[in-house]
Amino acid sequence: MKRIVLVGLIACLGSLVSQTSFAQVQIGVRGGANIGFASKPDYLGSLTPAFHSTVGPTGAIFLDIPLSDRVSFRPEVAYVQKGVAIREGIDVKLGGFNLPIGATIAYQSQHIEIPLLAKINLTDGAVQPYLIAGPAVSYAVDGRIRTRASALFTTQAYDVDVNYGGMLNRWDVGAVGGLGLSMDAGTGKFFVEGRYTQGFTRQIQVPVVNINVRNRGVAVSLGYSFPIGY
Repeated sequence: MKRIVLVGLIACLGSLVSQTSFAQVQIGVRGGANIGFASKPDYLGSLTPAFHSTVGPTGAIFLDIPLSDRVSFRPEVAYVQKGVAIREGIDVKLGGFNLPIGATIAYQSQHIEIPLLAKINLTDGAVQPYLIAGPAVSYAVDGRIRTRASALFTTQAYDVDVNYGGMLNRWDVGAVGGLGLSMDAGTGKFFVEGRYTQGFTRQIQVPVVNINVRNRGVAVSLGYSFPIGY
């Protein structure tokens, strides 16, 4: 069912682009970093370690399709690394000082994401602040558990591939909201952008027990867009 919805969204996008003047449509790319983290069920409390953020790359290609003077439709095809980390450690007394010994276990998932965003320019001129908001659907194409130990030094990472299809969910449906600033640069525009993504899909599926772990992320990107046909 989710695949049918995804194909339908892409078909609608193609129809909309074909009905819009290419002289008005902009195509662009962006790239940056995504700080991924996850919600933790309240009822687990101190039974489980605290969740920490992980930092990974993100990038996208997109269209900017004007709907009015200040509002446009901005569909994207993006790559996002999502995930969460658990850090545990103890202090060992060695001579006259404490030696911290610990380990970090990070779940990192590589997602192809399709945000369907509304973009609203707040002002006119060469420099334009803008808002973006809309839904997003993503699919995990790969995932791994990365483990590092640390004491006087940090060990090399040890990776284990994740097998999806059991308890871990590949799909994630969420919402995106953000703020950006674009600047005229020749025929195109440079921009810097920050966004927050909230996932609505439970990432861990366990029979009987509802484990409310959902993806979240804060991303910062730089990008450039230019009109199609130039």
